[in-house]
Amino acid sequence: MKNFTNYPDSHLDLEVSKQKMWTLIFAELLVFGVLFMIYALYRLKNSVAFDMAGNELYTAIGTINTIILLCVSMSVAMAGLALQKKQKGMAVFLLEVSVTLAVIFLFNKYFEWGMKFDNGIWPGSSYLAKNLSNGEASFYNLFFVTTGLHALNILVGLYFLVGLLSKIQKTPVENLQPVLLENMGLFWHLITIIWVIIFPLFYLIH
Repeated sequence: MKNFTNYPDSHLDLEVSKQKMWTLIFAELLVFGVLFMIYALYRLKNSVAFDMAGNELYTAIGTINTIILLCVSMSVAMAGLALQKKQKGMAVFLLEVSVTLAVIFLFNKYFEWGMKFDNGIWPGSSYLAKNLSNGEASFYNLFFVTTGLHALNILVGLYFLVGLLSKIQKTPVENLQPVLLENMGLFWHLITIIWVIIFPLFYLIH
């Protein structure tokens, strides 16, 4: 990781980094906003079928994952505060907690999807076409697309979180820039907010 104190354009680099993060956030909001609009339109046409399909989801897993993401978002933010105070050890610990929780989230999602796959339920499966109504099939297709895209974001966030953790561990505390964690915090806050919307739409409203 380069020493920002030796580069006169370090401030510009950090500002560009912030701009890129806000651009990513805007793109994410746009994509998920479209998915939520599609969900709303299909639900208006198939409210009973959506209720029936929603009853088959595992609310407990969704609840646990909601708590996990809230904790990840909080721990990343706290790591940023620790870095501002030059408390490198605490920042590393909090990031390790964040990484662990994110992995648990993905494991829970894998377990949940696996149970659905075992029952023959996945996008475009013959079971959906032959045994469920069009409304129920639409619900599950939207469920897998939306939660799958969200899980992909978790994977991306986890990848960069691990990379950032490694850099912080190897870099002297005086050379660390809190804005790096601020950007990461923004991304995880976004992921959490999106999940807080996904959770009631698919797991609770029925």
